[in-house]
Amino acid sequence: MESFSPKICEGLEHMSESIFGVMCDIVGTSQQVAIRRETTDIEEMVDRRVEPNDGRKTMVSGSYREGFRLKGSDVDFMYWLNHHRVIMDMSQSEYYNTANTTLILSDSSESPPGFTLLQLLTPSRYREIRSSCVRMNDRVYISSSIYRQLTCSAAIPNSTVHGPCGSGVIGTVEYDTAWCFVCDFWPLSASSWIDRCHSWPDPEIVNNIVRNGCHFVAIGHPFGTHEQEEWRFSFSQAEYKLVYSMNHCQFLTYGLLKLFLKEVINHQLEESNKLLCSYHMKTTVFWAIQQNTLPQWCPQNLLASFWVCFKLLLRWVYEGVCPNFFIPQNNMFLTKVHGSAQNRLFLQLHELYKKGLACLLQSSSIRSYIIDVLCNSRLSMCTDESMMRCEVDYDVELVRESSKAAAHPVDLFVLPKVIHAIEQLVDSPLTHYQVVSLQRFTASLFQCTAFQLHNMYINIGSNKQMYIADKMSCHMLKLAAKFGCISDMLYITMYHYKTFRYREALSVLEMTKVKLAQPYMMYTRHVDREGYTEAVGGQSWSTKSRQAVAQDIELDTIICYISELISEQQSALQNKVPTLYIPVFVMLHFLEFLCYRHIDTTLSQAALDELQVLVHHDQGLYVCDIYRNISWEILGICQQITGNLQAALYSYQQSLSQYPYQKIQSATHRRIHDIGGTTSHY
Repeated sequence: MESFSPKICEGLEHMSESIFGVMCDIVGTSQQVAIRRETTDIEEMVDRRVEPNDGRKTMVSGSYREGFRLKGSDVDFMYWLNHHRVIMDMSQSEYYNTANTTLILSDSSESPPGFTLLQLLTPSRYREIRSSCVRMNDRVYISSSIYRQLTCSAAIPNSTVHGPCGSGVIGTVEYDTAWCFVCDFWPLSASSWIDRCHSWPDPEIVNNIVRNGCHFVAIGHPFGTHEQEEWRFSFSQAEYKLVYSMNHCQFLTYGLLKLFLKEVINHQLEESNKLLCSYHMKTTVFWAIQQNTLPQWCPQNLLASFWVCFKLLLRWVYEGVCPNFFIPQNNMFLTKVHGSAQNRLFLQLHELYKKGLACLLQSSSIRSYIIDVLCNSRLSMCTDESMMRCEVDYDVELVRESSKAAAHPVDLFVLPKVIHAIEQLVDSPLTHYQVVSLQRFTASLFQCTAFQLHNMYINIGSNKQMYIADKMSCHMLKLAAKFGCISDMLYITMYHYKTFRYREALSVLEMTKVKLAQPYMMYTRHVDREGYTEAVGGQSWSTKSRQAVAQDIELDTIICYISELISEQQSALQNKVPTLYIPVFVMLHFLEFLCYRHIDTTLSQAALDELQVLVHHDQGLYVCDIYRNISWEILGICQQITGNLQAALYSYQQSLSQYPYQKIQSATHRRIHDIGGTTSHY
């Protein structure tokens, strides 16, 4: 901090090391953060190679992309039409073929810094864009307010407008979706940022950021002349690359500021009175790093790092100026932090400032750790990250993050292109975490394709074509299981059941049951740490995955896997839910019940009994809350098949009473109606 005696400095360093350890617990170690980032990156690398040029592009942005997994944090998605491009001046139009690219011109001449009008230069075939057009001065512009309203629920139904985004909650996770436009060029108004990058970030990162341009999100400046038509420059892509380039102490400083904002500054404030947001915290860290305000960002300096950023924030609030990191002329306080609101905020922050670092005691997440160190000056805190986590912790993280790299069905004629893209990535320099995610993607691609192939030829194919398709499907499912995890074997079981090979299905099912019964098996975040380490510790990831890892079953809603779930898939699909998630043990008992119906009704009833015990009595270990509706539904389906209609009705009603994460209610209502119809005959 400013100038302290050596003894006080030593105490601050000791406290900083303690907070560093705490923040590694809350935010994650650098290796955990790397797993999150790299598994997200590989998904986009695949998408870029696979998505058609005239399709929709998606980018995960915000704190989730940066590597945070804080409780209560939202997930941000940006979408844009790949064949619509914004240019900064007319000379840049020569880089595009206007026969297949819609060109839009950025016109910032009448807009505040950081904002622009978007003039449509060539026609668009998209209804939402055509409907958003307004005419000003004999030119056609795309209105941000109209476009935002029209696209609010385009990605996720029933979203509500929040800033430039469509927002909502799925399960316990809040989301923001922003439909935007992309530009391949770096804006002239942000050229000063390039000139400032002497010490941070490195030149190759600067070049990469500039090369990839920027985006425009649908919100205008409240003080702008054309607020309803204006668009805001977005540097989300540049920002996550800057955060990636931080060392871990810098990243944890950013995390500490986010916690301080949530638990201290904004604690107990009404939403409308929250003048500061996480983006302001990120901006202070960016400026503090670039201005070399600290000689060294390290665990011993974590509190000094926090204090430097807090003082910078305090100064900005006092002056009423928060300069955007890329376009400093864009004062991000201009609309909210002014007048009496600015004065109240400054007084609040100044009271915290007067307390010094003791203000952190108001943070519920770290208060107890600070008190522990204050009460025991000899308490030793480890800052060696390799000692903070063990192998099983990183494996849990990797399973959770890589599971998001699931493939969606592709047109079978496009499949060679997708496989070629995978081959290209395999031959490129990938990290271990990216390889694992790519394996997960490939396994799910093969699973989707196997069922698509069968469904395609079952009605139109000759016997020879069916035979070849069947061989290919079986081969793909076995390959998927080979570099997948234990639960991937259930897709083979489903396929055998679908093709009436009940004994083969049960044979695979028995092998799966044996593996799932192992005490060291890792499922979601549940694992016997000692047993897992003893059984597979130090072994290759493929061995761990095949022997000791299980995940939930994912069924894409446009593919028929087994006829018993078609109604639920259709219901989800009507609500734009792309995937049904079924707990692995629910699916295991379900398939066992279905297969034994054709072999041994006694064993079929035993499987149903096990399913019933699981669904009725599980406390979240094998059936998490958001999957309880599909679990009750499957139990009801089995009971209805056996003719136990009263029990089935109860199960369907229970399904309707759960959180509707899977959006299968219309299927449930149909099944209840069917039971009512059946019952009336008795």
